[in-house]
Amino acid sequence: MSARVDLSLLPEIKRYGAVNPEACFNCGNCTAICSLADGDHPFPRNGIRLLQLGLRDRLLRSVDPWLCYYCGECSQTCPKGAEPAETMMALRRWLTAQYDRSGHAAKMYTSERATWGAILRVALSTLALLVLYHVVTGFEHIVTDRVALNDFAPALLVWALVVLHFGWLGYRLLQNTIRMFQLVMGPELERFKIPLPTYLTEFKEFVLHYFTQKRWRDCDRQDRSRWLKHILLVSGYLTMLLLVVGLLWWFQTDAIYPLYHPQRWLGYYATIVLLYTSAEVLIDRWRKREQLHRFSHPTDWLFPSFILVGAITGILVHIFRYVGWPWPTYGMYGVHVMAMVAMLDTEVGIGKWTHMIYRPMAMYLESLKHKASELKLSPDLVPAGAD
Repeated sequence: MSARVDLSLLPEIKRYGAVNPEACFNCGNCTAICSLADGDHPFPRNGIRLLQLGLRDRLLRSVDPWLCYYCGECSQTCPKGAEPAETMMALRRWLTAQYDRSGHAAKMYTSERATWGAILRVALSTLALLVLYHVVTGFEHIVTDRVALNDFAPALLVWALVVLHFGWLGYRLLQNTIRMFQLVMGPELERFKIPLPTYLTEFKEFVLHYFTQKRWRDCDRQDRSRWLKHILLVSGYLTMLLLVVGLLWWFQTDAIYPLYHPQRWLGYYATIVLLYTSAEVLIDRWRKREQLHRFSHPTDWLFPSFILVGAITGILVHIFRYVGWPWPTYGMYGVHVMAMVAMLDTEVGIGKWTHMIYRPMAMYLESLKHKASELKLSPDLVPAGAD
């Protein structure tokens, strides 16, 4: 089978954050030391070798970068200082960009100017919508003798806009996921038709890995703290998404509920978890004491920064409401909404949202491929294109 060599691939991946991959001489130390690598997925070694050889098509079909959870041990023990963990991280960014046909992710991963331009554009557009609402209504909904947040920004109207925006972003992410499926499963689908029941039964792998994040736990069996912190972050983030996307009409209210009310403790739980985890990540990236924080790409700072800004502005809105300060409440609410909408728009394209989907998707696709391999031996399996 012939393969096309692409000499532009190595410098291209370096634009996505790969550090010194050309120094690798394929000794295999990185794969031998990795607790997640196996005979079918000998990463990071295999990915680096494909990169060095310029085998773009084989990298596009690979899910190996999504199976790596970056403990950093391979880079710490690399005899040539080739930083294999950073190459795996760069390949994840690169694959994310390849799944996105719009080119949005590629621009944001390779240009800080494009990233900041996109963030400012979305944030200012959100502010413009808020201002336009008050211009159209003659500013009659701005109450200044007391805090009336639901007059300033009606919960049902904001909720409707959030749901529409969330639906659009979900559609974009779905398109990218379908593209991932096509690239990874293309060779299998060209040769055989996988029965529909197989797709359904194997989907349990996606559900399992999405909710348990078990490969994070298996990545470092001696220290489960990273897995626990990740589970905590995911739980806080999903709780806040539920409150904002699903229950904003109930969560954003001018009524002050008692502390035992679910609206209060759900909001407090999500805020405390997000504040703690995002601050710790940013501090660790700033100190660069651990291997996984030594070479932070500019986009690595975005998600924890957005989360921290969202948590702090949300807390301030809450405080100002209780104190009874109308203008500080409205102003901080505007900043909060601008930051959160910009986060959603950015993260769906290039950030941790994609990782939350692509990682369990990789496990699902691998399970499908294994099942397809078993079915190839069955006379009941129909070759693709057969009548």
